[in-house]
Amino acid sequence: MKNLFDAGKLLLLDMASTFLFLVVFLATKSIPLSAILGMALGIAQIGWQFARRKPTDTMQWMSLFLVLGSSAATLITDDPRFVMVKPSLIYAIFGVVMLKPGWMNRYLPPVAMEVVPDIAFMFGFVWSGLMFFSAALNVIVALNFSVVTWASFMLIYGIVSKAALFLIVYATMRYVGVRRRRAQMTPAAV
Repeated sequence: MKNLFDAGKLLLLDMASTFLFLVVFLATKSIPLSAILGMALGIAQIGWQFARRKPTDTMQWMSLFLVLGSSAATLITDDPRFVMVKPSLIYAIFGVVMLKPGWMNRYLPPVAMEVVPDIAFMFGFVWSGLMFFSAALNVIVALNFSVVTWASFMLIYGIVSKAALFLIVYATMRYVGVRRRRAQMTPAAV
């Protein structure tokens, strides 16, 4: 499960500039300040990678270009919807990646791979579905509601939906895994 938390941390880091935009906008109601700080954070994250001589993943570059592009469009047009739609692009990309069968396997301990690989396989597609649903929902909210409503709703929805699915996956896999393991250990009735 540590690996799954690490993956979640990476997703949060990729979305950090958008979250900063949300928080700053909710606090100041300033689109330019929010967009500039989001851009600065995106650039700082890549700069930090370079300073530490760590490789920069494709997802990090993509996130930076999305931040810079959407923030620049927001600044030029004074329309925050460009930044507001950015999470949909990221959700959709993650949804596509999660369509790969067995993507969850690298996050599972060996015992889970032995006992519940079918459950992990199934939940991989459930995660993908959640990402596509989140992408669509974000576009709907971004295009039909105020920035404050979007920021509040998507911040809460983003955290709650992913945390809820994570807990459902964990509880289901643990429950099924324990039952299967016990069934394997009981002697077969003659």
